[in-house]
Amino acid sequence: MAAGNPMSYGPRMVSGEHTTVIRRVLERRSQPPHGQPPDTATTMAVMLRVLPPPRLLLAVLDAGARRRLEHGLVGVDVTLTTADDETVARRQLEAEPCHIVITDSRALARHACEPRAGHRPVVLFALGFDDANERQAAHNAGAVDCFGPRISEDELHVRVGLARRIAELETVLRTTLAENRRLATLDELTGVTSRRFFAKNFPREVERAARYGRPLAVALCDIDHFKKVNDTLGHAAGDEVLRQFGERVQRELRHGIDWVARLGGEEFAIVLPETTREQALVAVRKLRVAVADVPFIAAAQRLPVTASFGLCGADRVPVGQKHVPNQMLKAADAALYRSKHDGRNRITATVLPASGS
Repeated sequence: MAAGNPMSYGPRMVSGEHTTVIRRVLERRSQPPHGQPPDTATTMAVMLRVLPPPRLLLAVLDAGARRRLEHGLVGVDVTLTTADDETVARRQLEAEPCHIVITDSRALARHACEPRAGHRPVVLFALGFDDANERQAAHNAGAVDCFGPRISEDELHVRVGLARRIAELETVLRTTLAENRRLATLDELTGVTSRRFFAKNFPREVERAARYGRPLAVALCDIDHFKKVNDTLGHAAGDEVLRQFGERVQRELRHGIDWVARLGGEEFAIVLPETTREQALVAVRKLRVAVADVPFIAAAQRLPVTASFGLCGADRVPVGQKHVPNQMLKAADAALYRSKHDGRNRITATVLPASGS
């Protein structure tokens, strides 16, 4: 099939408007965010405020010192757990995350500082006697702070408060980094991969296919008349349609091989590695049927939903042509426009231009 003569599959309907996915993605990326985003200090203040009290493990083996410290910690906003021997303390450290540890055992301090799933508690060391060598040994074992046996209740509160602040900030930082990684990978509403993930990894799929001489296909799709859903039933109903659409598409794809990304709004991209154009056409036909055959449920209604697809396949991705990812997307986008122009709820398939221009 020549690249300039795509085939269109599906019922004929009235013509539709031109949807240029690449242009719209780039336009969205260039637009400034709406409103003034909160600054970092404000965001962190909210996260710190809603954190539950940190868990403090009091694992001081000297019974008298442990009782004095336990009494001194009354009124401190922590979830206090005590251990009277090293075995119990180690078991508690393994059982659940602990944010602060107070101990008089260098072996336990070292054990507490071993990273567990990226988590490391703040260790305070209770010295048996206040000596510079003992302090140095405690710090070498991983303690961030030390205090002597004559510490007052007020000073204990201050030191635990500082340790709590360190632990809370580390928790917020870990949470923020994990959330940023998740947001950079997934589209929160639909559960499919994000536009950023697609922009980063689709060129890698093309490069891999070229390197090993494998086929590759990509389909761009729009949910038909999606604006009408938002305008008549509200954005909550539109969000529900998008969520169900993502679920249906993912169910039809090969797990761990094919993948789908939301490019924005009602626009999606489906990447089919190790798939010829004809194989991809069969797969996308199944997707179209999966969307159209069973009504969606939104706003307590059964909604007929269809989607239009533009497919570009390369049975052998050419080597050494850096513009191939963009060429495939442009070809798929032109095919999608043809599907919408010819009546929607259909598939138009084309191939990568042979010239590589």
